[in-house]
Amino acid sequence: METNFFVFVALSFILGYVLRQEIVKRNVQSLENKTREKLLKAKEEAEKILLEARQKANELLEEKRKELETSEKRILEMQGLLVEREKKLIEKENLQEEREKELQKKEGFLKEREEGLKKIEEEKKKYLEEISRLSEKEAKEQLFGMIEKMYQQDFLERINRLKKQYQDQYEKKAKEILATCIERLALFQVQNLTTTVLPLPSEEIKGRIIGKEGRNIRTFENLTGVNLILDETPETVVISSFNPLRRHIAKRALEKLIQDGRIQPARIEEIVKETEKEVEKEIEEIGENVAFEMNLVDLPKELIFLLGKLKFRTSYGQNALLHSMEVAYLSEALAREIGADPVVAKKAGLFHDIGKVIEETEGSHVEAGIKILEKYGIEKEVILAMKSHHEDYPAETLEAVIVKTADQISGARPGARKDTVEDYLKRIGELEKLVLSFSGIEKAWALQAGREIRVFVKAEEIDDLTAEKLAREIAQKIASELHFPWDVKVVLIREKRVIEYAR
Repeated sequence: METNFFVFVALSFILGYVLRQEIVKRNVQSLENKTREKLLKAKEEAEKILLEARQKANELLEEKRKELETSEKRILEMQGLLVEREKKLIEKENLQEEREKELQKKEGFLKEREEGLKKIEEEKKKYLEEISRLSEKEAKEQLFGMIEKMYQQDFLERINRLKKQYQDQYEKKAKEILATCIERLALFQVQNLTTTVLPLPSEEIKGRIIGKEGRNIRTFENLTGVNLILDETPETVVISSFNPLRRHIAKRALEKLIQDGRIQPARIEEIVKETEKEVEKEIEEIGENVAFEMNLVDLPKELIFLLGKLKFRTSYGQNALLHSMEVAYLSEALAREIGADPVVAKKAGLFHDIGKVIEETEGSHVEAGIKILEKYGIEKEVILAMKSHHEDYPAETLEAVIVKTADQISGARPGARKDTVEDYLKRIGELEKLVLSFSGIEKAWALQAGREIRVFVKAEEIDDLTAEKLAREIAQKIASELHFPWDVKVVLIREKRVIEYAR
């Protein structure tokens, strides 16, 4: 029984193994069939993609070929147009040459005619002189003599009538001229135009101001931007500069140096810097005093400082601060008389020339003044009233008309302004502005009434060779753009300063 069981198990194992092998074979065959089908499908899709790519490539090539043909046609057309234009230009040149030849012929013909007319005129004069037996001068004298005799009585009567008619007008005009001259001469005005005179304690101090080989005076002039004149009047030094602020700083600094006694380059530099700070405080105090005098409160400090700087500005020889205060007082008085706003009129009158404190600005001083007042939050009514005083803008308010009128009254009174000085200051300012337009320039001072321009360059940007070239370029630009009745000397200074401390 057990033997039959083992036989049955063995047969079952063998039969299972055979069946398993058969199943594996069938599965392998089915997998191979599926793989073949997928490969066939992939080949078909790849062929399709290749065909599509070839078609697209052919289409792109065809488009590019057409574009190339179009471009070639355009180039050919442009070449044709250029050839035609060249032909036309040649024809125009030929016509121009022909016209020039014709004009030359006509010019020659006209000269011949002119010479012929002159000859005929001379011949006629000679003929008339032969007939009358008088020269041209004698004939004129004889003719005028006859006319004078014929109409002598009429001339005398007409002269007497005109004298009587205009005698009263002449007397009135003469009185006006005399009154104007007296007023101009009697009016006391201190006009610091271009020079300031400083008395010296002794003549010996001049040598100390000049220094060894002129280094003291050269350092002082370079730092302050003024020109010192020491050899004209005994025991006095003349400080010359078109800029009143520079002259003021230079005078204060020189007074300190003379009092201190240590006049040397290092001390000069120290004193000048110290004086500049003191003058800034002085300007601020001037602005505060003006604001207090005008009873204007709550003005920004920056605007008060700019108001103080007006003391060191001139307009046609008239002090800008005094002019602004005068316009403010007049505007306030006129506004009260005709019922306008006196505060707005006074403020607008005081700040109408505030733009003149900006030395370098684009546009007019009116535009600069509007920007300043807008920046510091001044009322719109004040800006409207001040901006039309030179008719750059139409007068939109009654206060604007008042400020414009007050400005004209202040500037038009006898002796108030000197146009020639203002023109001179403007030319000097243009000279400095032109030089500063070059790159690498640190500062520029116009000296000796514009006969010399002293230019300081940045040593780290400008070398010696470039400095020589720059000096020539500056001189050429001055000659081409500005017109002075004298030669302008360009002095270019390149100074490299190295500072080290020994501890």
